[in-house]
Amino acid sequence: MPTLTGLASRIGSPAAVAGFGVATAAPLIFRRKWPVAVVAVVAACYLAATIAGVRFTPLVSNAGPNLAIAVFTAADRCGRRTSLAAAIAAAAATWAVLVLGIRLYPGQGQDAVLALAVIPAWLAGDVVRARRGYQHRLEVQSRREAAEHDLRVRAEERLRLSRDVHDVLSHSLSMIAVRSGVARLVLDEQPEEARVALSAIETASRSALDDLRQLLRQIREPAPDREPATPALADLPGLVERVRQSGLDVRHLRAGEPAAYGAALELSAYRIVQEALTNVVKHASATSALVEVAHAGSCLTITVTDDGSGDSRPPGPPGLGVAGMRERAALLGGELTAGARPQGGFAVVAQLPVKSAGQ
Repeated sequence: MPTLTGLASRIGSPAAVAGFGVATAAPLIFRRKWPVAVVAVVAACYLAATIAGVRFTPLVSNAGPNLAIAVFTAADRCGRRTSLAAAIAAAAATWAVLVLGIRLYPGQGQDAVLALAVIPAWLAGDVVRARRGYQHRLEVQSRREAAEHDLRVRAEERLRLSRDVHDVLSHSLSMIAVRSGVARLVLDEQPEEARVALSAIETASRSALDDLRQLLRQIREPAPDREPATPALADLPGLVERVRQSGLDVRHLRAGEPAAYGAALELSAYRIVQEALTNVVKHASATSALVEVAHAGSCLTITVTDDGSGDSRPPGPPGLGVAGMRERAALLGGELTAGARPQGGFAVVAQLPVKSAGQ
């Protein structure tokens, strides 16, 4: 059984063993803040212990876990090139001093476990760093996509509101302009007719104000499900009646049974009819118009025809009316055609696909 003196000659004095043990363990406290520097300090302590002939771990050649922990942290916290350079330098220095230790202290066991431990430590740390970087990139991409989606939703909402404001004002002001012209012409000779025209103006004005208040309320207090209460197909008879009061003979026909449509589809259908009738009143010089709503399961067809001049568009550059109707239909995956009819007059036909409840 070896004596304490013999054991000390083989592994070093107890004070030296304790000193080197503390010197290699203490820097690990700062490994996350200065990972490469800690690798250098721990490796230097191991090299100094080998040169001094002190084996301060139970394993041969001071093969404790401290250097592996430092290399792992460097690979985890630093760039691949920097951490790899630090690991290679530490392993190479350990290999180099190993030869010197064997010559200086042939009676003390030596091996290359310390250098070999650096390899799996660096690989494990690099894998952890790469995985964390990948997850970070995924999170950044997810946040970017969420921000882009929010911007698209906001842009679509602004576009929808601008269309609604255009439709409300265009329709109501057209009715007011037509009826005020009638009132001016018949005021002296037919006061009763003028009174009816003024009443229609009052009704159109109140309706426009109500619609604008509703739109402004949507801007200030949007509904949680982004589907605020808006005009729907059930409101078409009232719209037709208001247009009829302006002097245009309008009929409303319905074919088929309505399904459970979404609020977006019903709003778009209502606005398309509203804009088409507004164009008839303003530009077509028509005496009658027909609104047909055909429910056919997978498709809702809106047709507005008139017996006017064959063009329900304003003269000059194209306005927002027909283009806005086409955009409304396209947003729902449908299509809209508008043009003169061979038998005279103008026709607007919108085909809006109906999504099933599971879609």
